[in-house]
Amino acid sequence: MSDLTRRDFLRQTAAAAGGLTLAARGLSAENAPTASVGSVHLAPFRFDVTPPVGHSLCGGWIKPVVGVDDPLEAIGFVLLGAGAPIVVCVVDWTGILNEAHVAWRTALAEAAGTSPERVTVHCVHQHNAPFVCFDAERLVATQPDLPRVFDRDFHRRCLDAARTTVVAALKSPRAVTQVAHGSARVEQVAANRRVARDADGRVTKMRGSSCKDAALAALPEGTIDPWLRTVAFYERGRKIAACHYYATHPMSYYGDGMVSSDFCGLARKQRQRDDAECTHLYFTGCAGNVAAGKYNNGTPESRVALTGRIHRAMVAAEGSLRPEPLARLAWRTELILPSPNPALGLGALQELMERGKDSLVGRIRPAFKLASIRRQERKLPLVLGALQLNETVLLHLPAEPFVEYQLRAQALRPGRPVVVAAYGDGGPWYIPTRAEFPAGGYEVEHAFCDAGAEDLLMGAITRLLA
Repeated sequence: MSDLTRRDFLRQTAAAAGGLTLAARGLSAENAPTASVGSVHLAPFRFDVTPPVGHSLCGGWIKPVVGVDDPLEAIGFVLLGAGAPIVVCVVDWTGILNEAHVAWRTALAEAAGTSPERVTVHCVHQHNAPFVCFDAERLVATQPDLPRVFDRDFHRRCLDAARTTVVAALKSPRAVTQVAHGSARVEQVAANRRVARDADGRVTKMRGSSCKDAALAALPEGTIDPWLRTVAFYERGRKIAACHYYATHPMSYYGDGMVSSDFCGLARKQRQRDDAECTHLYFTGCAGNVAAGKYNNGTPESRVALTGRIHRAMVAAEGSLRPEPLARLAWRTELILPSPNPALGLGALQELMERGKDSLVGRIRPAFKLASIRRQERKLPLVLGALQLNETVLLHLPAEPFVEYQLRAQALRPGRPVVVAAYGDGGPWYIPTRAEFPAGGYEVEHAFCDAGAEDLLMGAITRLLA
């Protein structure tokens, strides 16, 4: 699959949506017709995306694959009966960025007989997993002493598997007669990463995915969304797909070269074993500033404990499901194009990438920043989506937004469920709130868009939920 330009992308979306346009900094929306009762079908699919031995993990700056603790999967479904097909997919990878994300959506669209803006692809964001960006890979490849960001042949095989698997799934779709929403509180997993601050409110330390600093771990949880939410599809009372959503970085430990879906993926796999007739999917919510560090010291024992807590919440959330007839189904999209973070200096980034004495992360990560700048030059927009099922909305967001965006989205529809899947197109990396930019810290340093992204993101979310 060749890389897609913005013009290619917009030509495809315009053809399907009857003339989408993108304003200078703006947006466009596409509304699908509401499906009639009894006409909707769902075709679940899954395929393996485990990288081979020697493949880079997390973009190449941690130890490459030496073995597999548990395999990685791409899992999804095609919804039929509400206009052109709608495809939802989630991948056990660190991220899929920029033109690579368009390539995934285009491949799935081709297989499903739909258009790319009716496809949403998300990553769970485990770190002992691939991190795919075409531009970053090309840039890093100019430095012969650096490991490759990812292997293009392996990635091509994954897209081929996506096409083949979706085509096969469409041969035996299941009728969707009911849907349900449930939730359960998760105990001792998520905590805010940005709780250590000085008197001026600036972040002094980050409490990451794991934390061995007792004083840092003892600080309060901070702002999180403690609820795991589940949305399920039924065929005449039999559950056929369950989508689980929770907002935390999903890593217990990584960097040892052992591929793993980590504790959120392991909990999902346990549910799949226990409930084999239903396809289980797990989506990471707005977790840009949320991780398990308060409750995780980075040991194998902690991974087991975290897996158990997520699994128990999944079971409890499913226990609260109350199926109701599917009476309304609609798909909407919005496009945004945030401006780049002014702290990204093109010359300085290029110099960093070429400096031979720096660490791998110090030399490879700038390639992702350069890729973000090139995206801006091409005017390639980010796509947000919303799938409405009766009164429940499944909100699909790009990148790593702070948890405040999820909480605000839910507040826009009091009494009506909003579940959030983030980590779609990962091109911008972190999306902090405007108020957090002056506080600095790791997430702000690695936010590739400026503080104005809040206005664009919240504007699009508001329109999607209206």
